[in-house]
Amino acid sequence: MKLFSSPSQQIRFLQKLQKSLERVIRYGSFLAFLVLLRHIGYSEDPGERLVESVIFSSLILLIGFTSLVKIGFFEKSIQSSRIITEVLLSLFLIFSAIYRFGFFPSSFDSNLQWLESYYLVNLSIIVLFFIELSKLSMAVNRLRLSPSLVFILSFLMVICIGAALLSLPAATTRDISVIDAFFTSVSAVCVTGLIVLDTSSDFTFFGQTVIMSLFQIGGLGMMTFTSFFGFFFKGSYSLENSLFLRDYINENNVNEVYSTLLKIISFTLLVEGGIALMIYFNTPGSLFESISDRIFFSLFHSISAFCNAGFSTLRNGLFEAGFRELYTMQLGICIAIVLGGIGFPVVLNYYSYLKHLVVGGWKKLCGYEEFRHVARTTNLTTRLVMYTTGFLLILGAVVYYFAEKEHTLQGLSPYGQVVTTVFGTVTPRTAGFNTVDMTQLAMPTVLIYLVLMWIGGSPGSTAGGLKTSTFAVAVINTVSIASGKKRVEIFGREISQDSLQKAFAVIALSFLIIGLGVFLVTLFNPELALIDVAFEVFSAFSTVGLSLGITASLSTASKIVIMIIMFIGRVGSLTILVAVVRKAGSQKYAYPKETIIIT
Repeated sequence: MKLFSSPSQQIRFLQKLQKSLERVIRYGSFLAFLVLLRHIGYSEDPGERLVESVIFSSLILLIGFTSLVKIGFFEKSIQSSRIITEVLLSLFLIFSAIYRFGFFPSSFDSNLQWLESYYLVNLSIIVLFFIELSKLSMAVNRLRLSPSLVFILSFLMVICIGAALLSLPAATTRDISVIDAFFTSVSAVCVTGLIVLDTSSDFTFFGQTVIMSLFQIGGLGMMTFTSFFGFFFKGSYSLENSLFLRDYINENNVNEVYSTLLKIISFTLLVEGGIALMIYFNTPGSLFESISDRIFFSLFHSISAFCNAGFSTLRNGLFEAGFRELYTMQLGICIAIVLGGIGFPVVLNYYSYLKHLVVGGWKKLCGYEEFRHVARTTNLTTRLVMYTTGFLLILGAVVYYFAEKEHTLQGLSPYGQVVTTVFGTVTPRTAGFNTVDMTQLAMPTVLIYLVLMWIGGSPGSTAGGLKTSTFAVAVINTVSIASGKKRVEIFGREISQDSLQKAFAVIALSFLIIGLGVFLVTLFNPELALIDVAFEVFSAFSTVGLSLGITASLSTASKIVIMIIMFIGRVGSLTILVAVVRKAGSQKYAYPKETIIIT
């Protein structure tokens, strides 16, 4: 007896079955994740925990079994690593659920206790939830939204989820207000570092882990993570996915989208892992209660530094007694800040350059072929970013040293003065760490900090601010006008009119937003000094996180203003305008030109 009257009917049935299995896995993982959050976030009586445990075990059994069926009948991918990962995860969930229900003989208990491991099971569900979320994100292009709008909405979504997680009783050591939960979430996702609560004492380990996850996601962007893992576990990209992500990550070649995502993720993990080791081995174990605390401290500050977040698990930041003299650790954090703020386009450009030198040199050495010189391997953006970054670091270091020689540098060893000067120059460029008492800074230092914060890091980085390339283009344009040139040129290249217009727009918008922010905060908190308010707003707009000590004393209205400014500073004022303003149609006309008097 035939079940299907035709092959096409059989194909349609199998397609529906595959989609049904995928929905079971997706919704099951979402439900299991919600049950897990309830378990972690709330304290309950034993009866409720038993019901919760049964529901959780049933869900992971359903997910594991359905996943295996889907792999067995419908998996045709040649990526063995992905299939092995999914099979192992499914088997672990199945056997863990069976063990939880007590179906294994008691003689096996001693050998199978790891199946009930609290951390392993929970980690598996979190990974599965993230995998399914990543797969779901690959369908975002079907919504026909612009990359700018998706970028903005992804940040808003993560902020709301972060605020909800930080509001859980298990995340804090005391009750916190909704506005404080949102402020902390916005500050973390926007990699700012301004805090209205003490991260070290007001948040539990779970809360600190949530904050760390938020600024890791915020630093790289939600779509970067979900797109990469979505491709890895789904196995392919559609052309629409590739075109959408190409615009999102500024990759010109459609075929290089996944490769670029892989390089970004790999570079991030490599730097964060290396700096975490550097921090770990340069912090005395006597400063921590346990090895796990020392590991978490190293990892937290490494990620915070690379993402230019500025969050710390110390009450006084890196100015905490016992840590302020750890100069080698501080240099490691400086390295992470610079690498995170230099921008992924620059990193990828230098990667291509070094790859060309190494591969070409090796082929020449082995006699395969002559070394081929490639002109202009480093592009104009890379050169502008590197020169501008170097100039700002040198200028900032000189000003900081001479301004603080009789203030925060007084009493330090020569080596300590050098490291503190370097750190004090690097951190205002959107990082937000402090190794000195910020309220003791000399006024010239505060003013140079305002300039460094305003300029910020580089495009395509974890940093905020105006961006070094924008500042460089504005300066070059000014010099060109002063010298009477008709074109704006640098390094043998002419800067496009589009770049000049964008630079002008970004600078104008930054002054408008910062000015409005200062006005509103002084209106809502008239008792605060103007320089303190200006410093706070500059810090918020450039997602720096440094403060002269007024953040916790802000009124609710001022906190909302600072949150909005942090968000605008992270996603970009021009990005918001591009996302919400209706695009003009093709202009098939031209008005007569007229000169406006500008002096």
